Amino acid sequence: MTAQRREESVLDVPMSIQAFGEDQIEDLRVDSVDDLQSVIPSFSVSQSYQGVPTYTLRGIGFNTINVSATSTVGTYVDEVAYPFPFMNSGPVFDVNRVEVLKGPQGTLFGRNTTAGLINVVTNKPSDEFEAFAVADVGNYETFNYEGMINLPIADTLQFRLAARQETSDEGWQRSDTRPNEERGKIDKLGFRAALAWQPTSNLDVDLSWNGWTNQSDTIGGQAIGLTPATNPFSPFAGGGAGANAPGVVDYVLNNNPTSAEQADWAPLGARANSEFGISGLNGPLEEDSTFNAYKLGIDWGLDNGMRIVSLTGYNELEREALLDWSGAPAAVLLQDIEAEIESFSQEIRLEGSNGIADWMVGAYYSKDEITDSNQTLLRDNANSNFISSVATGLAYDTENTLRLLNPALIQLEQANPAAYAAAIAQQTAFINSLNVDPETGLPYSPGEILGSFQKYRDIGQFESTSASIFANANWRLTNEWELITGIRYTEDEQDYIGCSADIDGSMQPNVNIFNRFFFVGFYPDVNTPPAPLLENGCNTYSNIQNTFGPVDSNVKEDNVSWRVVANYTPERFEDLLLFASVSKGYKSAATPVNAASKAEQNFPATQESLLAYEVGMKAGLLDGRMQANAALFYYDYTDKQGAQFFPDPIYTALSQLQNAPEAEAYGLDAEITWLLTDDLTAIGGLTLLNTEYGSFETFDFAGRPTNVQGDPFLYSPETAASLTFLYDRPLNDSLGFSAALNGRWQSDSTAGDPDNELYNIDSYGVLNGSIALYSINDGWEVSLWGKNLTDEYYWQQITSNANVIMRFAGKPRTYGASLSYRF
Repeated sequence: MTAQRREESVLDVPMSIQAFGEDQIEDLRVDSVDDLQSVIPSFSVSQSYQGVPTYTLRGIGFNTINVSATSTVGTYVDEVAYPFPFMNSGPVFDVNRVEVLKGPQGTLFGRNTTAGLINVVTNKPSDEFEAFAVADVGNYETFNYEGMINLPIADTLQFRLAARQETSDEGWQRSDTRPNEERGKIDKLGFRAALAWQPTSNLDVDLSWNGWTNQSDTIGGQAIGLTPATNPFSPFAGGGAGANAPGVVDYVLNNNPTSAEQADWAPLGARANSEFGISGLNGPLEEDSTFNAYKLGIDWGLDNGMRIVSLTGYNELEREALLDWSGAPAAVLLQDIEAEIESFSQEIRLEGSNGIADWMVGAYYSKDEITDSNQTLLRDNANSNFISSVATGLAYDTENTLRLLNPALIQLEQANPAAYAAAIAQQTAFINSLNVDPETGLPYSPGEILGSFQKYRDIGQFESTSASIFANANWRLTNEWELITGIRYTEDEQDYIGCSADIDGSMQPNVNIFNRFFFVGFYPDVNTPPAPLLENGCNTYSNIQNTFGPVDSNVKEDNVSWRVVANYTPERFEDLLLFASVSKGYKSAATPVNAASKAEQNFPATQESLLAYEVGMKAGLLDGRMQANAALFYYDYTDKQGAQFFPDPIYTALSQLQNAPEAEAYGLDAEITWLLTDDLTAIGGLTLLNTEYGSFETFDFAGRPTNVQGDPFLYSPETAASLTFLYDRPLNDSLGFSAALNGRWQSDSTAGDPDNELYNIDSYGVLNGSIALYSINDGWEVSLWGKNLTDEYYWQQITSNANVIMRFAGKPRTYGASLSYRF
């Protein structure tokens, strides 16, 4: 493996690592990064409502909806960073091994991460001809095809081409209210072309092109509850509780999903048609995304035994997707996503060895240019409809609306009719001055106001750079003792500009009447309304500047990540490795792209850091038939990034990324591989985990002060375990039989407020398996396989669209047969 950027046995690396070779990956049908959860209990994946994966390792994750957000878990393909998790949306295929490194990774790999990293190592071109082809058929009208061909073009030039097509023409989700509608169809293509060239005996050049396309359905949610503000039976019910779309309350409060197939979303007519002159979102609910990654690697061995390694990477991602996260048969929240990312990286390092140390020094540079945007439709959203109704009342039923908003006026009318009349006249004149279209100079019509706040755009544009220098050395102190030291100095800079914005006048009437009316008086320093919102202008408001406009930020930060490890291999027990480490890692600043009424919602969260202590052992037992690894770890977290609320006098509470001053995580990670017989291998994994915030004074969903001290991290079960059996034996001289059985179980966890049972993720277990008959000499194999064999109903994500609380279920049972042939 290459966890320390050089080839060595995983048993010799003094850190917590799980690695899986090509045969294991194929036997366990690890076809995606998500599938690694089944064999790595400390690793979990949840999907945000925008379809962006959130990776969590040993409880350390960053829950975000944005494709532009980096992760606490770094992902690399052949040592080149894929810094944004959505870049891993393609299939995994023709892979030599997958390595999962746990704990902060800042000293050896270019992008700092606090949780760890996943390194996917693909098969390289070789000097022998080989090829294979695989075809799968399964339920949900699944047809998958995979193939590879390796061509030795010349003695010093080799080429390898591989691809995998995944299709399912039947969706695995059914609408609760329209049984003829389904979602969950799959249409993915992954491809890789690699060229290896050895122009001289000490120079290797590696050029590759990885990519994928994805035109699969986006996934629907399952409504399990109404938010407090929109639930008419909640003590926190607001005005939106009376503005729910017809049937939504009854549907949600009576919806008790019992299987993954149950879901719902807005009918086409509810989301696609124009209403009050505002166009809807038409088209299929699916992705239309592409990714291309290019790598140039140069490995030059010098005459003095040193070598120079250069890694150049360029990634480009384009995403378009139409999402419906209503969770109910109404257009509560839909989004049309558009995003582009261009990511460049360059690493160069010098490596060498002398009598006492293997050492490495190098430099790294990366630059990301990102546009992350979406159009949001809130046609049947209770909150937005309530606000636009109030705005309409202010403009065309002024006196009655003012009396409803301010009951003190009723008392004033009884006590002093003249003062009451003067107050109503003053407020009416003020509202009339606000009810003016800045483009036409005319008042907005009732229909224009009532139809506003149903469509807007969120956009963020980023330019991020990272530059670092690093050094690492493995010091051989004695035959038994080794000391590893590593350090990296990094400078990060992020330029951001973004906002929420009007679309062709869709937000103007609401913002220019409702928002500007309430800004005056509600914010202490605002005495006059801001200038009106112009068509297609930013409607994000700064009460400090009293203007609508984009939020502009520049974050420059530096850090020093480091690692010190002592490992001991006693001469009497050569198969035993004991190690203790202390390491410091960072995750760079994060800025959200979200529905930002206030400028504060798009302020950045500064970098987070994690100081990790770990002691562990790796032991070969039973004459080499068992390998046992275990580690105890303690993480001291500083400035943990996460989504929280801050109070707002108009909207009660608004979301914002914030830094929690302190937090901690600690636990046990253990794995065991046991060759039970010559034919049967067992692999077990166990993670015991405790996570909690330190003192962190923030606000809850109702804008009330709270302290989340003692709350656990999101998506961090206290117990997770996996068990795998691999069986392989010849039946006779020509045929062999193999089987694999894998199960993973985790205890319950939370996806939000730990005191709200609607955000509970119940404990669950998933069982996968396969059996195969293969030719020992002729290269063919036929197999039967299944995932989630017990058809367990479980969910990995719970979120809210500000009206409905939704869960996103894992896939139900899938099964099929495969035929492969290797040339």
